[in-house]
Amino acid sequence: MRVPLSNRGGRLEMNMTPMIDVVFLLIIFFLVSSHLQKQEAHAELDLPAAETGDENVQADNRTLTVNISSRQSGFQISFGSRIVPPAKLRTQLQSELKRAQGKLEVRIRGDRSIPYRAIEPILVSCAELDIWNVQFAVIRPIDDLN
Repeated sequence: MRVPLSNRGGRLEMNMTPMIDVVFLLIIFFLVSSHLQKQEAHAELDLPAAETGDENVQADNRTLTVNISSRQSGFQISFGSRIVPPAKLRTQLQSELKRAQGKLEVRIRGDRSIPYRAIEPILVSCAELDIWNVQFAVIRPIDDLN
């Protein structure tokens, strides 16, 4: 900030423009990141209906949502919006487990038309990495809500 050489009865003022710019950038960053987090768990999938089960209770564990969707050429596995090839599934799960410091919960969201052979590699990889907190996302039929 440029300081005037002579003070003619005026006072010095701070330029607030850079601080306002930073605040707006932070607001935009948090809005976008929260939108991406919501998008991760709300991919358009036709989830199976559950006859029994308990409501999901939030724990202090990091939750990894694995979406499995059917494609014309088979199926696609994604961690949120990031597509994971089946060959790299175990290494990606291992890096997520390391990031969560051993407290990882895996939530599998699969289309009801997905065969078990598409879900089995995820379950096997979780078992090999000692991830035992695995849940399946399902919907409750409307008549059970009352």
